[in-house]
Amino acid sequence: MRMSLAQRVLLTWLFTLLFLIMLVLKLDEKAPWNWFLIFIPVWIFDTILLVMLIVKMAGRCKSGFDPRNGSQNMKKKVWYLIAMLLKLAFCLALCAKLQRFTTIKLAYVFIPLWALLIGGMVELGYNIFYVRRD
Repeated sequence: MRMSLAQRVLLTWLFTLLFLIMLVLKLDEKAPWNWFLIFIPVWIFDTILLVMLIVKMAGRCKSGFDPRNGSQNMKKKVWYLIAMLLKLAFCLALCAKLQRFTTIKLAYVFIPLWALLIGGMVELGYNIFYVRRD
């Protein structure tokens, strides 16, 4: 299944809107829901992205795949997978902290997010300064 850019944008907006509505209801104390329930749109969206990414990565294993320029593409996909897992770790740690399941310091909760942001900055710098221009 290949989604067009318009479908991906619409899906992103839909899940973001659902998450923000649920977040506002929780912060206004209109909904006494668990924080893990508030993040359900985020979990669903991330699951869809992870499945699509894993399917693309598994597509390299099929017979007849042309491996030219594949190593760079695979490195990028591995970075995307790591980034998704860091985001998932941050969201899980944040929900656990907000729900008071853990007494971990808030600074430790943000470590996966900081690692994700630093990795994003490194990738941006690499793409700006070191990508060969033909």
